[in-house]
Amino acid sequence: MLTSPIGVFDSGIGGLTVAQAIHNALPREEIVYIGDTAHMPYGDKSPELIRHYAHDISQCLIKQFHCKALVIACNTASASAYELLRDSFKGILPVINVIDPMVEYVISRNDLHHVGIIATKATVSSGVYQEKISRRKKELNYSVLSTPLLAPMIEEGFYNNSISHAILHEYLSNEVLQGIDGLILACTHYPLIKPEISSFFDHKIPIIDSAEVVAAKLKHILEKEKLLNTAEGFPNHQFYITDYSDHFVRTAKLFYGEQINLQRLNLSNE
Repeated sequence: MLTSPIGVFDSGIGGLTVAQAIHNALPREEIVYIGDTAHMPYGDKSPELIRHYAHDISQCLIKQFHCKALVIACNTASASAYELLRDSFKGILPVINVIDPMVEYVISRNDLHHVGIIATKATVSSGVYQEKISRRKKELNYSVLSTPLLAPMIEEGFYNNSISHAILHEYLSNEVLQGIDGLILACTHYPLIKPEISSFFDHKIPIIDSAEVVAAKLKHILEKEKLLNTAEGFPNHQFYITDYSDHFVRTAKLFYGEQINLQRLNLSNE
């Protein structure tokens, strides 16, 4: 059980930013990553459909790969499917989403008084960040903006160029973000454009993404549950996508930080 892998999934390949952070924080742990590229982006799907996709992938990670922990490396899926997965697999394995660790981190910072949140339509519509921040730290103000073009823009390889600059300027100039002293990137795709976002704000406010925060939370849970892998040797990470293309292979290297072997995976119900 201790040498069993950690299952990580996302709607595409943006969650590789989380997978890389997990590898850095837990270098002995094996990771099995599934990017549901056949159904991306999740941001414009209904909550019911997202829960269906997330449950199927989770079942695959548990039954086929025998994972000991599950990380939902997707804000949209975390907002729509976390409670279902947590309850479905209670007593089987811990399920970690990317939202709760971020909220815990943000409310712990006394230097933040008015945070901005950018996310997909589905994450914004769920109200999950708004509800959790309001309930846990009423004095912390927040402004939320739906940025639906960013995830597909990144998936298509448009970043750090005139197209991404124009789209980011249009979004980040929105008056709802005026006066913020920190910005939450509530999508695991967004770290790839974090430098551009920081540049827009003249590097004067913290730009907070979930990768390292979630990795630290996972490490804490594995320690608490006594599930840490103590075996010597190098882990054999496995990376899968549900729809294969050369483009995904090229873009995956940018998200993970190094060349990886992406394989196509047919889910059992397909």
